[in-house]
Amino acid sequence: MNAMREINSKHKIALVTGAGSGIGRTVSVALGRAGWSLVLAGRTPSRLAETAEAVAGAVAGAGGGAGGGAGGGDVLAVPTDVTVPEEVDALFAAARERYGRLDLLFNNAGTFGPGGLPVDELPFSAWRKVVDTNLTGSFLCAQAAFRQMKAQDPRGGRIINNGSVSAHAPRPDSIAYTATKHGVTGLTKSLSLDGRAYGIACGQIDIGNAATDMTERMRRGVPQANGEVAVEPVMDVADVADLVVYMAGLPLSANVQFATVMATAMPLIGRG
Repeated sequence: MNAMREINSKHKIALVTGAGSGIGRTVSVALGRAGWSLVLAGRTPSRLAETAEAVAGAVAGAGGGAGGGAGGGDVLAVPTDVTVPEEVDALFAAARERYGRLDLLFNNAGTFGPGGLPVDELPFSAWRKVVDTNLTGSFLCAQAAFRQMKAQDPRGGRIINNGSVSAHAPRPDSIAYTATKHGVTGLTKSLSLDGRAYGIACGQIDIGNAATDMTERMRRGVPQANGEVAVEPVMDVADVADLVVYMAGLPLSANVQFATVMATAMPLIGRG
């Protein structure tokens, strides 16, 4: 335990959900390089292991080293399904046991669900899966982080929710995803208000067309509001990670409440 407290004394601790791929993996690597120790959560152990290796490589390249040297990068991987309350509880208990505190939650786990289904054809099971992952999962992780940040000494911390530009304007046939991302915005606002008394800051990053496996379809062409199908530009996911690292590094007296980062030429402005 003394060794863990030594790590805690040198580095801030971040927990990243959906860390096994895409935005979650890229943000984890960027945070490790920036000196954060990490708890990685995701459903697939092998993917979490790959992320942990990527973090270690980035930290070594930045002149840190194994075990959380000057570049940070100490990693704990905890396979977790964020839709299951007991697994979320176990995740945060493992983080607390390892590090003793939590300074940042990047609430990132999410799913698009089945694309291209009109509202009248969307199965209830599909709706439920998207809501359970994107909204309920975000709530469960935020609630657990809030409890930890409120109780720890020194008190406080930061929660960054992964929203979407779909929290502002929908795509055709995306009712479940769009509804949950609007819900995440409400979650962010409530957490920001309720956290004031405890030094807990909450902000949201709304991302548009970052290049990951989940957005590969943008390169092939996706339906537009006018009924056409068009290829959309994408942006480097590393630019998303840079913004998260900036938001995470602010003092708790300052907060980026909402930030939108998107491919410059994507057809969001004027959508619909």
